[in-house]
Amino acid sequence: MASLDHPASLHQLRRWLLAGEWRAHPVRSLVAITAIALGVALGFAIHLINAAAFNEFSAAVKSLSGQADLQVRGTQTWLDEALYPALAMHAAVAVASPVLELNAALPGQDQPLKILGIDVFRAASVTPDLIGKADSSDENQSFDMLADDAIFLSPAALQWLQVGPGEPVQFRTGTRTNTLRVAGSLQGARAGQRIAVMDIGALQWRFGHIGQLSRIDLKLKTGVNRETFKQQLARQLQGQALVTETRDQETRTANMSRAYRVNLNVLALVALFTGAFLVFSTQAQSVIRRRSQLALLRVVGVTRRQLLLQLLAEGGILGMLGSLLGLAGGYAAAATALHFFGGDLGGGYFPGVQPSVHFAPVAALVFFLLGAGVAVLGSASPAWEAARAQPAQALKPGSEDVALARLARPWPALACLVSGAVFTQLPPLFNLPVFGYLAVALLLIGGIALMPRLTALLFSFLSELAEKIGAGALATLSLARLANAPNQASIALGGVLSSFSLMVAMAIMVASFRISVDDWLLQVLPADLYVQAAAAGNTAMLDQDAQAAIAAVPGIVRADFLRITQLSLDPSRPTVALIARPIDFADPGRSLPLVEGSLSAVPIAPDAIPVWISEAMVDLYGYQTGQRIRLPVGGRLQDCMVAGIWRDYVRQFGAIQMRLADYRRLTGDRQADDAALWLETNASATDVVDRLKQLPFGAALEYAQPGEIRTQSLAIFDRSFAVTYLLEAVAVLIGLFGVATTFSGQTLARAREFGMLRHIGVTRRQVLGILAIEGSLLTGIGIVAGFVLGFAISLILVFVVNPQSFHWSMQLHLPWTLLAIVAAVLLASAALTAVAAGSYAVSGNAIRAVREDW
Repeated sequence: MASLDHPASLHQLRRWLLAGEWRAHPVRSLVAITAIALGVALGFAIHLINAAAFNEFSAAVKSLSGQADLQVRGTQTWLDEALYPALAMHAAVAVASPVLELNAALPGQDQPLKILGIDVFRAASVTPDLIGKADSSDENQSFDMLADDAIFLSPAALQWLQVGPGEPVQFRTGTRTNTLRVAGSLQGARAGQRIAVMDIGALQWRFGHIGQLSRIDLKLKTGVNRETFKQQLARQLQGQALVTETRDQETRTANMSRAYRVNLNVLALVALFTGAFLVFSTQAQSVIRRRSQLALLRVVGVTRRQLLLQLLAEGGILGMLGSLLGLAGGYAAAATALHFFGGDLGGGYFPGVQPSVHFAPVAALVFFLLGAGVAVLGSASPAWEAARAQPAQALKPGSEDVALARLARPWPALACLVSGAVFTQLPPLFNLPVFGYLAVALLLIGGIALMPRLTALLFSFLSELAEKIGAGALATLSLARLANAPNQASIALGGVLSSFSLMVAMAIMVASFRISVDDWLLQVLPADLYVQAAAAGNTAMLDQDAQAAIAAVPGIVRADFLRITQLSLDPSRPTVALIARPIDFADPGRSLPLVEGSLSAVPIAPDAIPVWISEAMVDLYGYQTGQRIRLPVGGRLQDCMVAGIWRDYVRQFGAIQMRLADYRRLTGDRQADDAALWLETNASATDVVDRLKQLPFGAALEYAQPGEIRTQSLAIFDRSFAVTYLLEAVAVLIGLFGVATTFSGQTLARAREFGMLRHIGVTRRQVLGILAIEGSLLTGIGIVAGFVLGFAISLILVFVVNPQSFHWSMQLHLPWTLLAIVAAVLLASAALTAVAAGSYAVSGNAIRAVREDW
């Protein structure tokens, strides 16, 4: 026989060991590979989708900005056109190009179309991609770009609206219909980019925005220092406008989607954690089952280092196979998602683009190494124990439980739990709950690592109790075995604990969020009927005449109107919603979902305007109740005071509410977006809607009752959390497979033990009864411990991770029915698996099973 020091012999030996293990237990290896593949696929798909969407969105933003060095934007939705001449004649400005941007509502469509109004002569030098091309050879139409009824659509918009050159397109302007003619197309638009362009004067006139702009693109003269000029202009325009660059909008978009992306990636890491534990379980059982074989290898010359590398390689190969499958699956999932659902990730962060997937080699390498790394990490402890074991002791039968004795040390587990508790008290890092995520990981690791010690104490107590009360023989044997082999029992217990605790944590978090949103909707929808001119866009407003006509309809006793505009407070952050509505200062809780601590009235200075801020404003801008702030409303900074804080589950980047009368006094804006209607006691919503439809503009209105809005909102919630629901279901499924393979592996490894029991007179039925009791006990304790651990993790998710990620709070709710169903399925699965595997293990001859002891 060749020496084991020879590389060829050692390589052949490693192949034999690996192939033999996989042939003997293919299902267990397949489950571990699948778990690793799931985590890698989910993380890689999320990265590819976001990278494709963000890159395409950034390219679209750059095409709309063209060669502009700076952009001057209004601090409150619109910019006064009077600012344009001063900028156009500025000594440092070469070209100033005015732009009006509207999200126009379309009859019968649930999404608006972005229309850009430009000065074609100015835009030619700054944003040439926005110049439309006429699709007619008629010389009379060569000046269509200046016509008041002409509009140019991008190819994606033409396809979406299913129109061609010369055909009409209808838009909603207030409660009226505005018809424009398709004069040509925008050849410079990005693929999938839905936009339209028309003359700025025509757009202002047609849509009622005379004297208003959205931004002014500036191209500076050669030699002008852009950063210096930007700072000087920003100081001059404070309160009137913000001076930004294209990269500022890209930063805002990245910040908008970052928390959502990070949370999805953490879900992927949860799947990877499950895979790492399954690799650990697989390798630990393999080491226990092959303990005498591995010891024999040590006797014939295999060194500790060679044995350690062999076992680590076994886990690493599982990880590499899972990673390769995950990369392929992630790429396919990303391509499918982008093709059918676009790049919004379910959160609507990248509207108006149609990205395509591109393979990212660097990201693929990172996820491959991550998947292989967690698999190697899961193999580390079993491999280290097998390499350190003394061959003489390991060759003796009955020493299997000693192999994992080090896992019973409580101090590392307690250190993880204490560290996790400390991390929950730390603030966010880079506006992300980094320490919250670490706390969840440490609680999981600490809870699972503590199970061997808790198992030993618990089963020792139960075993002594069974002897005192004279329990049956089957129960006594089951408890005695579990008490004398706690480390092996803890492996099966850890599988139940990891899968069930993660399922409990995610289920509680989602249920808490969903029920909190439902309760919030009940509070923010107190009226009997809600009316609006269009569900999407900012061109369908209710003017004063329409508001008066609606309020005068018979059956309506009260009509509250609401106006929503946007405030730009920070160039690097998304805009903040400014909501103007009737608010009773003496009792704002009647119309606002105030958080605790804001229920009592706050004294407001006579020269300040009371405003109520959402929870996000506290985290993002540091506003507090009673604080004086200055807000850019009505073209200048207004002195305001925070009168309270309210909960908002719609706008995670902040919202501010003020009284409608104050808003109208400051801005002169009398329009409204929505109307909340309270009906007479005997009036039905159907009758009132019929009367509203009889108004001259009634056919243009959209109507909804609170129940319909709630149903639609919760449907959107469920769609946004579809990935979470899917991962939760897959995690439970993999957990079930993990529990099944763990119990079956341990049962098959105990064939010698069962043979001894059979030899001394225990029947096969009694052996199966012992296994059923063991499986039920282990799973039951795992479910109880998993619920405790999962509940602790859910507290972190609800009260740390979500507030730090999305800047809103919620109430805790436990979905008892769902948890009970999953617990019952786990309990039945474990018991049936133990019995099924035991049937195979006790099917052989009792003497042959114990022949090694003779």
